Amino acid sequence: MPRFGVLGPLTIESPPGRRTTPRGDHQRALLAVLLLNANSSVPVGALVETLWPETPPKSYSSNLHTYVSRLRARFEGLEIERDPHGYRLAVEPGDLDLLSFREAAAAGKAAARAGDPAAAAGHYRRALAEWRGPVLSGLHVPRLDADVARLESERLAAFEDCVDAELSDGRHGELTGELQAMITEHPLRERLAAQLMTALHRAGRQADSLAVHRELRTTLVEELGVEPGAEVRRVHAAVLRGEDPVPTAKTAQVFPICQLPPDIADFAGREGEIAKLSGLLGESTRVPVAVITGEPGAGKSTLAVSTAHRLRRSFPDGQLFVPLAGASSPRDLADVLGDLLRALGVTGPAIPDDVEARAAVYRGRLADRRVLVVLDDAAGPDQIRALLPGTPGSAVLITSRQRLSGLAGADRLPLAPLSGAEAMSLLARLAGPDRVGAERAAAERIAKACGNLPLALRIAGSRLAMRPGLPLGKLAGKLEDEVSRLDELQVSDLQVRGSIALSYQALSPPARRAFRLIGRCRTLDLPAWAVSTLIDDEDADEAIDELVEASLLEATGVDPTGEQRFRVHDLVRVFATELGRELETHAERVASVAKVSDAALCLADTAARRLPRTVPMPLSDQDVPAQPLPAELVERLLRDPGAWFSVERANLVTAVSSLCAVGWLRKALRILERLSAYLYLHSHYTDMRTAYETLRDAAREAGEGHIVVIAEANLAVLLHASGEYERAVEGYRECSKELAVLGDLATRAWVETNLAHCLVGLGRAGESLHAATQARELSTVEDSGTHARRAESAALHRLGKISEALEIDRRILAEARESADDRQLGIALQGLSWSLMLDGRPEEALETIEESVRVLRRTTAKSALAKSLRTQGAILAGAGRRVGAVKAYENARRLAGALEERPRELSCTRAIAASWIGDGRADRAIPVLRRCLDEFRAMGGKPATGLTLHVLRRAYEAVGETKAAEAAGEEAKRLEVPHDANASTLVRLLLSLTEPASA
Repeated sequence: MPRFGVLGPLTIESPPGRRTTPRGDHQRALLAVLLLNANSSVPVGALVETLWPETPPKSYSSNLHTYVSRLRARFEGLEIERDPHGYRLAVEPGDLDLLSFREAAAAGKAAARAGDPAAAAGHYRRALAEWRGPVLSGLHVPRLDADVARLESERLAAFEDCVDAELSDGRHGELTGELQAMITEHPLRERLAAQLMTALHRAGRQADSLAVHRELRTTLVEELGVEPGAEVRRVHAAVLRGEDPVPTAKTAQVFPICQLPPDIADFAGREGEIAKLSGLLGESTRVPVAVITGEPGAGKSTLAVSTAHRLRRSFPDGQLFVPLAGASSPRDLADVLGDLLRALGVTGPAIPDDVEARAAVYRGRLADRRVLVVLDDAAGPDQIRALLPGTPGSAVLITSRQRLSGLAGADRLPLAPLSGAEAMSLLARLAGPDRVGAERAAAERIAKACGNLPLALRIAGSRLAMRPGLPLGKLAGKLEDEVSRLDELQVSDLQVRGSIALSYQALSPPARRAFRLIGRCRTLDLPAWAVSTLIDDEDADEAIDELVEASLLEATGVDPTGEQRFRVHDLVRVFATELGRELETHAERVASVAKVSDAALCLADTAARRLPRTVPMPLSDQDVPAQPLPAELVERLLRDPGAWFSVERANLVTAVSSLCAVGWLRKALRILERLSAYLYLHSHYTDMRTAYETLRDAAREAGEGHIVVIAEANLAVLLHASGEYERAVEGYRECSKELAVLGDLATRAWVETNLAHCLVGLGRAGESLHAATQARELSTVEDSGTHARRAESAALHRLGKISEALEIDRRILAEARESADDRQLGIALQGLSWSLMLDGRPEEALETIEESVRVLRRTTAKSALAKSLRTQGAILAGAGRRVGAVKAYENARRLAGALEERPRELSCTRAIAASWIGDGRADRAIPVLRRCLDEFRAMGGKPATGLTLHVLRRAYEAVGETKAAEAAGEEAKRLEVPHDANASTLVRLLLSLTEPASA
């Protein structure tokens, strides 16, 4: 790695001592601004303004990239990284004079604070030696003027700090000449003048010292109209009295008091928390107080001790450690103060009897000293206030299970569980990195069962260390059993259950009951409405506040619906569940869970009915209870039903699983049906699939055949949406048979309609029309009947019966206009537009599809909008409006991709590739079309495969691959279906895009 220099001329020194600079002003300016901001991202805008201060060229982005590339190529080891905001030059402190200067200056400050002026002076001199002249001399970059001025100020401040250190160390003889030169450059700098006066006075030159004062005063009065400041006046008075302004005699150093417990060797993670605490405790204008709060076992004390050890240099007078035992048996304040006074050198009769008098003596001992006071496991604010130092310089670090809300002026750090990486690191340190690495998956299961809680992880790691032959998978299996988990999490005197029990026992009776009730909810992220419903008591708010204060429940903020959210740690929930099983009857537990699940179902029902119904399955009205929540709360929560589903999505998926586990399958189905309205609308297919598979498996085990069939029908819908047509058809047909046996005609109508649409995709129009007709005849509600008629229209298109399809689509549109439902209207317009196009009415078709797109843009129905945009692209292609057609296809593809609707995304990609052929880029289109072809074949979609082959044939012809073109054309003909107006029209429209743009 080369060594860079900016403190003087811009230089790059490569081994062995060869100095170079970049070629060209732009490269030098670019390197300069990156070096002045070393290890920080410099925004592209700032770099552009640096290189082109007036008007940047249009190609500034590529030019900037070129300059960066040239710098990397020219100087081996130069690390310039690109990030989302700009460019960052990574450099070690020893490889850049600016960083070396700052590092040495910081060391000088630390040594000065520690009372070692000789060491401080050495560091400062090393820092100043990095300067070779003015910053970036010989290179003028206007945008860097402020940075250059700031660095010059840093240099001057370091010089003055150095002089202070050398004067404190009794060295003054060699300073006078250097100070006189500096004050010539900075005649208004009062600190320099005071230092020069001191050095001259010590050298026996009192008259010269006083002359410096006279000259400074004259200059300040004439140029600024002000008198010298307090420091200069103090030095002047000392010189007049013949006294040394800076006595060299050092106060006897107090031997540092260090009561900290040892820092544990296997401490892992928490670097971000330590950095934050270090920043808070470094405040110098007051007595900073930082409070680490968190649930039992979060590692509060361990973090406090580790942080205190790292800060020892910042508190040279010592570190006091005071165990307050707040969670078990809070210590008497008089005893605590007595121990502290004895540690501070106050003994025997000098220790007052009165608590307030002891506190006053304690504060007096800490006055003007830099001591870090660590108060561990505080019970409350009353136990702390008397232990706070009274003067700046010292700092206080507190740990408590309580939030200590009554402690004014304190900064709080809520301690969350470890991150996944930190948890694995701690396990590896305890059990051995090789062992954890060999069974990584099992180790991750252990960490998850421990909830990444440090105490639990330490116990699990210790058990593994004690038994080298114990497989990690075996321990993971034991910990995953909730019934025995807390039994497993104990070793020697460490146990999770006991740690949580201390906090529980300190609660009031109403808060204890609330705690046990919350344990019945398997969801870890709880909304206030669910917590209040569980507790069902007029004093619920007070109980919740007490649990939050005790760190057994964490308030995590307000969600987009305006509802307060709470989090409970998994191990805390397990403990609460244990207590519930011991102290309450089964009937009581069932009643509370039933009430909160009823509230969730009713909210989901109302929210689902306010969303557009996109999932092609019925929404049953059976088994929906009366809403237990107040009407005004329901209205506020569901003002935006999509937002409510968004924040509760994970909880509802968990609720379905939990209800299945206890056998409440019908309620699980009703919640899932309503949740699916949101999941399908936003293409959250994975959540839908997982939930319906869980429901299906539980229903099979319970012998609930009807629920099994409904779950399978929804799973077939997901297969259909992802393009797995053959599997979807098989699933639909099997479900239709089962529903016929069960006599569920309404659900069967939906399934037959879905089957009809799927068969169209497979090119089996006759079968599709039969299924659609049967679905229409089975339909008992208008919604399913309309869905079936759309399937009929699609099948008729492929059978060449356009007039019949057109009549159906006009009827659907008339009904949609009467409904005033924008989503239904937009879908109906799309269907009619395509029938009009197939009927040879392109102008009407274009007008209709454009209305469809406009209407659907007002809705959240993104899938329907993607379909209409695709249709718009095809109709525009037929009208010769190539640019508009491609744009519509691109917008449709973007939407379909985001919704994971692969068949539609592929069909849009095919159309865009067809336009490339017309643009003379057939070579680029061929590999894309081949990938489309492979996927359509895998889906079994014969019409889509045939269309793709026609476009691919044209691409091969454009590049002169005659044989490949003939093969593609022959295969396309074999797949053609007589009378399929849909396919023949689409072939014509797609091939129009392959014509040259000028045609």
